[in-house]
Amino acid sequence: MTTDWTALERRLMETARLRRRPVAIAFLDAPPAGVPAYRGRQPSGCSFWRLAAEGRAFYTVPGDHYNCAIGSYTHQISLPPERARELDQTLAFMTGLGYVRMEEVPAIPRLPRSPGAVMYAPLGETPQAPDVVVLADAPGRLMLVQEAAGRAGVASTLPLLGRPTCMALPAALAAGAVLSTGCIGNRVYTDVGDEALYVVLPARSLEAVVDALTEVRRANDELAAYHGERRRTLASE
Repeated sequence: MTTDWTALERRLMETARLRRRPVAIAFLDAPPAGVPAYRGRQPSGCSFWRLAAEGRAFYTVPGDHYNCAIGSYTHQISLPPERARELDQTLAFMTGLGYVRMEEVPAIPRLPRSPGAVMYAPLGETPQAPDVVVLADAPGRLMLVQEAAGRAGVASTLPLLGRPTCMALPAALAAGAVLSTGCIGNRVYTDVGDEALYVVLPARSLEAVVDALTEVRRANDELAAYHGERRRTLASE
């Protein structure tokens, strides 16, 4: 059965009242037919999320990711010999600032294998089935999605993820829906602002999450009314 990604995006955005379009990402062995190649240069892998959320569908090749040593690491993309030291240099810079400790690096989730191409698109316009779907929005809206993932039985048991944001993609592929606070680099490169969090869903579970979201939305609306009335009744100066 062919998945109607357009309908899924519409239901997801309407039910969770999302303000940003979900981004579909696929890790491929080779460039996909009929999808335009990305032409240009970006400073990070997550910069491509921003472009897709704005409405563009395209694919990248490994060389498009070389400017982001950390993103290349999480995506199992090997830097070319002349740039191979950039990962160590980036980590040395971050550890020198006290931002990360070297002993944390081996625990960072990574893709199981190197992609030959990575496709990005707004979920409703994805040219082919994605592997993960990235949502960035206000915590109260993503709360509903995360609750729906739990209701659907596809939420991971991982703790709240943080830096680097891009590790949430391989984490979701391996473990299920994950929640991420993001990281400062991601916020600079994607313009999500200080108010946003991330939920990353494995695309194979998306329909189950969207189905569960309707009941979760209804329950939360009723509870909001209940708690509002209870506060008015029981609160005093």
